[in-house]
Amino acid sequence: MASKPSIPKGTRDFSPTEVAKRQYIIQIIKSNFEKFGFQPIETPSFENSETLMGKYGEEGDRLIFKILNSGDYLAKANATHLENKDSTKLTASISEKALRYDLTVPFARYVVQHQNEIEFPFKRYQIQPVWRADRPQKGRFREFFQCDADVVGSKSLWQEVELVQLYDTVFSALGLEGVTIKINNRKILSGIAEVIGASDKLIDFTVALDKLDKIGEDGVKKEMMEKGISEEAIEKVQPLFNFTGTISEKINQLSVLLAESSEGMKGVEELRFICDNVMKLGLSTAILDLDVTLARGLNYYTGAIFEVAPPKSVAMGSIGGGGRYDDLTGIFGLKNMSGVGISFGLDRIYLVIEELNLFPETVTATSKALFINYGDTEAFYGLQAIQKLRASGIKVELYPDNAKVAKQFQHADKRGIPFAVIVGEQEMESNSFSLKNLVTGEQVLLDLEGLKKILS
Repeated sequence: MASKPSIPKGTRDFSPTEVAKRQYIIQIIKSNFEKFGFQPIETPSFENSETLMGKYGEEGDRLIFKILNSGDYLAKANATHLENKDSTKLTASISEKALRYDLTVPFARYVVQHQNEIEFPFKRYQIQPVWRADRPQKGRFREFFQCDADVVGSKSLWQEVELVQLYDTVFSALGLEGVTIKINNRKILSGIAEVIGASDKLIDFTVALDKLDKIGEDGVKKEMMEKGISEEAIEKVQPLFNFTGTISEKINQLSVLLAESSEGMKGVEELRFICDNVMKLGLSTAILDLDVTLARGLNYYTGAIFEVAPPKSVAMGSIGGGGRYDDLTGIFGLKNMSGVGISFGLDRIYLVIEELNLFPETVTATSKALFINYGDTEAFYGLQAIQKLRASGIKVELYPDNAKVAKQFQHADKRGIPFAVIVGEQEMESNSFSLKNLVTGEQVLLDLEGLKKILS
């Protein structure tokens, strides 16, 4: 008995229409990556386990898909395990490789491995799938694409300025007007914790602060006190709970709040440089906003932190994020290689564009016209035209079978093909083609050039 077909949880099939829409987004992201000087690289789908393990924290390690060694390793490993009961050795002996969890660690490995061939600063982009053994839920999958752009080998803040512009350029090109590019700085968060005498509770402090829009001021203060942060310390950061105004006004408020912290003031100056220059250069459709509660990747980022929120009319989480890391390659022995990068959330961007009905009608994987097959002579005549139309970049096809004409028209309709090309004795004698608009029903007689003009 044949088994019922299925796919693993957390993975998806994509229809021709969905693939066309995804490729439309990827193409816009890719063309702008290249416009900004980023070069493409690709890394293997799987890495040596030692490359990935221990780089994402305990939680991340649990979500890494491990690959069983091929051959009879499992039987041998089980026998060895029964002898010495060493589970660490057992894992190593049955799995030496794992599917990549993200694109950042493989990129760090790539930079270290190829450091003598790379010209620094190195601007790279990568658009490839990653895998996480996460619990699947809405908007969260076990296999998904990441679209990353990073610069390594430069500490210049002009890179951050350009990355804000890159976000603005891509989202404007996608028609997603009014996205908010939120910016913060890790040094500011450290400075705030230092000023209130809670440097040892930086993580607890920022995790609570990050929930301000969800649980409100009282909820945040309650959580901070539960984590052992004193009432006096919380009083010192009272301005953060009513942090409003223009970016310049917010930066000035931070200057006052962090006056006694050299680390915090360094963060303020970095933010001032980035924001001032972005505002002077101007943005097309995006909004830049300083958000002091932004605390993503706290153990990872060392400078600027970015997060992109969709237009306010859409209820969706962030559609992009990134930041500055001072020692990306240190985990592989190459010290002091500063980098900064951003990522685009392809799946969420797709959902937002779909919800706002922003995909152009031309984004489709279907043909522009179907040549109706009336027999071998007509089919050959049609294929000669098809050859020339395809050479001009027009998507056209011949119905392969000499089936009932009604069936062929029905096929075009189901495929969403807008035109049918009819070739009979009359058309062949006059070296012409009848083009039928399958939406309006209008039919015209054309020569090849006329056909090309309407279908292009």
